[in-house]
Amino acid sequence: MKRFALLLFTTALAACQSHNPYTTDSAPIPPAPPGAANHFDRSAYPAAPRDYAAYRSWAWQQRPAGSAWASADLVQDALNNALDQRGLRPAQGSAAADLKVRTDTRLERRVRQVADSYDPYYGGGYGSFGNRGYYGNGVGVGARVPLTRTYEEEVVVVRIDFFDGRSGAHVWSGQAEMRSSGSQAERADALRKAVSDALDEYPPA
Repeated sequence: MKRFALLLFTTALAACQSHNPYTTDSAPIPPAPPGAANHFDRSAYPAAPRDYAAYRSWAWQQRPAGSAWASADLVQDALNNALDQRGLRPAQGSAAADLKVRTDTRLERRVRQVADSYDPYYGGGYGSFGNRGYYGNGVGVGARVPLTRTYEEEVVVVRIDFFDGRSGAHVWSGQAEMRSSGSQAERADALRKAVSDALDEYPPA
């Protein structure tokens, strides 16, 4: 029995010392492509926040065209005054503008609905619930009937777009509308108010 155990031990030891046909090997790391160390992939990083305070001057990307209800001079004056209130001045002479501005103005019609209600009972009286739908002395509980009124109105719509003066990238846009009706002077006031409202969110927080 001892000889058998010794024989097994000797055989196992010889097997451990036999040649292993499997060897470890690793392929070398391929060299980096030429210029890889100098290449910077901007798309791999979030864009830096835009510095709107750097925009101080502006010029038209395309001058607005006039219309029957608003002349080109009126649109330009309205926008010029609104931009001036936000610290943006027209570029002088041949100086490059920080911003290029484009505006679109148009008249549109809107369908409005107004929810209302009325009391079918009107007048005095005193007594119990009758055929006029009330209870009490005429100033108590009455049956109110809901109504929905639909009407159309004309509005002036103003859209303003800003483009970076150097790159041409679109950097901001705003839009607003204002009821436009009445005289030519009232329509001009509506246009100015719509331009001002469209710029309310500039510069963005």
